[in-house]
Amino acid sequence: MATNSDLYGLLGVPKTATADELKTAYRRLARKYHPDVNPGDKAAEEKFKEINNAFDILSDPKKRPLYDELGMDAAKIGWDPEKAAAFRQWKTGQGAPRGGSPFDFEGVEAVDFGDLFGDLFGTGFGGARPGAGFRGPGVRRPEPGQDFGERVEIDLVEAVQGTERQLRLPRKEGSRITVKIPAGIADGGKVRLAGQGGPGVRGGPPGDLYLEIHIRPHPWIRREGDDLHVSLPLTVGEAISGATVDLPTFDGTVQLKVPPGTQSGKKLRLRGKGVPHLRGTGRGDLYAEARVIVPSGDRAKELGKSLDSLYSESVRAGLVL
Repeated sequence: MATNSDLYGLLGVPKTATADELKTAYRRLARKYHPDVNPGDKAAEEKFKEINNAFDILSDPKKRPLYDELGMDAAKIGWDPEKAAAFRQWKTGQGAPRGGSPFDFEGVEAVDFGDLFGDLFGTGFGGARPGAGFRGPGVRRPEPGQDFGERVEIDLVEAVQGTERQLRLPRKEGSRITVKIPAGIADGGKVRLAGQGGPGVRGGPPGDLYLEIHIRPHPWIRREGDDLHVSLPLTVGEAISGATVDLPTFDGTVQLKVPPGTQSGKKLRLRGKGVPHLRGTGRGDLYAEARVIVPSGDRAKELGKSLDSLYSESVRAGLVL
């Protein structure tokens, strides 16, 4: 029977190892002993299976504390915390009817230890068949491999238009794959690569690889959902008289009409010039927010006084407490 330190030692990590440390150790060893890297090497194949089993247990937040306390006995009770409590009570002899054991062994010549647990805990421990007495440990079913995650950074242009990335697969040493990142993906969105995670356990399917997308901020464009917001600088003359100005977009430069009397903060809407909808058709909108740039200098001061005479009332007349 394996001791509490065996699985940690197998992965080459201390018992206090974090989830990231476990994952790093597992990846390093899985690459080293993977059957694709060691074709025909039975020892490497067996080592690979042991590494997968160790990582399967220690990376599971439910199994790991039970393993730390009970060792591989926890596997025999199906990693069940309630059965663990019963096992703990039996092991310490608490509540035993007599002789420090919950069973009367009188007249029994020999009892297999695994069969004994099967009778106590049921089929999860290889339990009893009707009319057949004790039986051996149950068959452990195949389990899927570990899912992996990778962080990928893109810029806003790539998020709007879609892009590709060349990535190295964690399962296969030196193997690379081209991944398409769809147009319209949001910050924190994920791209799933089925079957590219950790190898399955006991013949189970491989896990998946998830790419978590992070979008770098743009210097002058802000995204809100599928809409884009830009700051549009205007001269005082353009704001007063109106103008047609050039505005760069991800589809090329467009001509935007600014109506006369445009105030700072006014939003001018361009339909369908935003981010493509990730699911379905169509796109969001682009909003250009006017920002009037006031000139400086003596000449500007003189003109400013002339402009003040055009107001029919104080611009602060509505500021009443």
